[in-house]
Amino acid sequence: MAAAKSDLSQYELVVGMEVHAQALTRSKMFCRCGTDYQGAPPNTRTCPVCLGMPGALPVINRAAVEATIKTGLALNCEINAVAVFARKNYTYPDLPKGYQISQYELPLCEHGYLEIDLEDGSTKRVRIRRVHLEEDTGRSVHEGDSSYIDLNRAGVPLMEIVTEADIHSPEEAYAYLTKLRATLRALGVNSGDMEKGALRCEPNISIWTMAQKARGEYGTKVEVKNLNSFRSVRASIAYELERQAGVIAAGGRVEQVNMGWDEDKQRTVVQRSKEDAHDYRYFPEPDLPPLRVSQEQVDQIRVSLPELPAAKRDRYISEWGVRRIEASTLSSESLVAAYYEQAVAAYGTGDGKPQRLATWMTGELFRLIYADGDGQDLRQIAEVKIQPAQFAALLVGRRQGRQPQHRQACWRRCTRPAMTLA
Repeated sequence: MAAAKSDLSQYELVVGMEVHAQALTRSKMFCRCGTDYQGAPPNTRTCPVCLGMPGALPVINRAAVEATIKTGLALNCEINAVAVFARKNYTYPDLPKGYQISQYELPLCEHGYLEIDLEDGSTKRVRIRRVHLEEDTGRSVHEGDSSYIDLNRAGVPLMEIVTEADIHSPEEAYAYLTKLRATLRALGVNSGDMEKGALRCEPNISIWTMAQKARGEYGTKVEVKNLNSFRSVRASIAYELERQAGVIAAGGRVEQVNMGWDEDKQRTVVQRSKEDAHDYRYFPEPDLPPLRVSQEQVDQIRVSLPELPAAKRDRYISEWGVRRIEASTLSSESLVAAYYEQAVAAYGTGDGKPQRLATWMTGELFRLIYADGDGQDLRQIAEVKIQPAQFAALLVGRRQGRQPQHRQACWRRCTRPAMTLA
């Protein structure tokens, strides 16, 4: 039952976000099997370790640990000197061992934050509770009345990034996720490909009345599992706000359950009752020693961090006078930022030129990119055949006062054939 729009003013939405991000490594978390499972025949990227065979011993993937520390540093986290892997016990068809190796009481990274930009031009700090490292599960494939298990994905390194309950609207959730994905891509630790399952989101959604808020009492939370698009995250949060408000208004009680999202019907559906930590019977993984990270190792990783999107945006604004809205777009993807900076180098930085370039890139150039594509993925700029210096040359010709007909013909000549995606 959904509440009327006017009823929602009695409640405040409270959301904590869990994001599962596959670490970009060549081998799995605890074995040498390759992580190139996309498109591979089922169960061909497996070995006794990721199949959970008796006697097979795991070995920690150093690259996955370093990727997680990079992520923690970029999210302003404290990096713990000691982290402990634990067994998270639950029974699921695509979990071959009957438990998942994860981190619980002692994760790698804790107590961070991410600054997000809101629609009204303000900023907000979303606190990061923890970033821990674990292994991914396999996949269940359902065809008709039969179900099949593909364990190629089992054991792929997975970072879980958990926020505090600091998100209070679907729009804030969207802003947080877009900023987080841009950060992970800039670090080179995750592809951000949600359609391939490399990034999955699970919002924990509850509502509270003003009286509950005054007492510091949260409402009962509902977790929506394995969302693979930011649009679905935003829609599911908006739906749950109305559904939970309707349940309470009708005198009912919100139940703590795991939900799925029905994209066709645009509604959440109950999957199963939600587990608590004690249900998983966590205990330290006996086959892995505590993971010890020295301050020297952390400092070495910190020095290797690239310029992050927020820092790029601020540099474009302060040094080149670019408006914040264009600066945010151009800094959101490393490939776009590199293209823009090369174009600025060819065009120059005086007389408002960086802003002029920014206007044409985010307007005409992006429009032509999207005209040939199915989605608005800015990484498509890598397939554009017109070079940054050539793009800058178009604006040079425009500023030199060529006849409009000539400029339009030049633009069509230099973009339409060249903009064809490879």
